[in-house]
Amino acid sequence: MSITVRYFASLREALGSSEQLDAAGLSLAQLRDHLIARDAAHADVLARGRAVRCALNKQMCDESTLIPDDSEVAFFPPVTGG
Repeated sequence: MSITVRYFASLREALGSSEQLDAAGLSLAQLRDHLIARDAAHADVLARGRAVRCALNKQMCDESTLIPDDSEVAFFPPVTGG
């Protein structure tokens, strides 16, 4: 029941590039809330007051989307460079 969470742009600078979690079956909103509750660094960059976009398996999606097993979730600010 593992997923890969990837961070991009300023989120990557604060949290690193990626991590593996057992979070399949959660919605993206639930995953974000879980990460916010983990520690101060996650709470700061993923805070509900901040604009953060998310993608599931390289497709932009709403936070209500459920995360299947073996998925990749990406979090990034609304504007990224590349």
